[in-house]
Amino acid sequence: MSGESGGRIVVTGATGNVGTSLTRLLAEDAEVESVRGLARRIPDWSPAKTAWSAVDLASEDADLVKEFEGADTVVHLAWAFQPTHDPATTWRTNVLGSIRVFEAAGAAKVSALVHASSVGAYSPGPKEHAVDESWPTHGWPDAAYCREKAYLERALDSFEHEHPGVRVVRMRPAFLFKRESASEQRRIFGGRFLPGPLARPELLPFLPDIPGLRIQVLHTDDAAKAYQLAIHGRVQGAFNLAGEPPVDAEMLGEMLGARPVRLPRPAARSAIAAAWGLHLLPASPHLFDAVLRLPLMDCSRAQADLQWRPERTAGEVLEEFLHGLQRGAGGETEPLKARKVG
Repeated sequence: MSGESGGRIVVTGATGNVGTSLTRLLAEDAEVESVRGLARRIPDWSPAKTAWSAVDLASEDADLVKEFEGADTVVHLAWAFQPTHDPATTWRTNVLGSIRVFEAAGAAKVSALVHASSVGAYSPGPKEHAVDESWPTHGWPDAAYCREKAYLERALDSFEHEHPGVRVVRMRPAFLFKRESASEQRRIFGGRFLPGPLARPELLPFLPDIPGLRIQVLHTDDAAKAYQLAIHGRVQGAFNLAGEPPVDAEMLGEMLGARPVRLPRPAARSAIAAAWGLHLLPASPHLFDAVLRLPLMDCSRAQADLQWRPERTAGEVLEEFLHGLQRGAGGETEPLKARKVG
């Protein structure tokens, strides 16, 4: 078994939204000896103490055991959101690739495995009160994202049984945003050709108020801090991560100066389904169905056991993200590259 100091860290998906924030934190962490970032494309950006490896988790030829040898902790963040029209492709990367990560972590005898699960792993739940980590994680079966996250919860159950000496942590964050992720998330959910400047408040005279559309958000840097605390702690199990307050049409309307207008759920879904079917919108109607059913999360365990609290409110997170959308903001890696449209 590797050492318990957490000094040698491997991060999969290190060039993405969470990966860049976590890698920066670890580069400044005196307790961290080295970081190896795994990504499909090696970036020019290179924080202190960080080395890179080009690895495609979807490939059966990827030698993950070699990448993990000598590591104390593996943080698994890598995830593909697209193409939503080809769930077999995302399954190969997200599920089969993740299982390869788990198996390699066991074979390399790392001390800890920190896995990026999600609020999307949870079964449908309440919007009026928050649930803790004991809420069932069966996902929403029609949405590939939720189906994959839920499946990996079961895979981790098996991994923990087979590798009792590995400390396993499952992070279940809310929707994660930061300024540098604006261009990437616009492309993933809104499409390559949706101009970011359309997010200006003066262009939104009204805001659709859809029943059930009440979610939680979190700044990516706050999520990365929770990952850092989990790496160094002796905790295991699942942790909900979310900012406050929950976001709904009333809150967004106040932020944007737009009047919420009630829109029936079937009408909103039909519009999204039509745009998705014509390949005009990358976010699927199945994900829309799931979002309307996601429970609100209680983060008491993270506060108590990790001594973690988000530094930014939900309103501050959304204001920063919208500012980034309007300006085509991005980061220093290929996934986060800034691209303006329109």
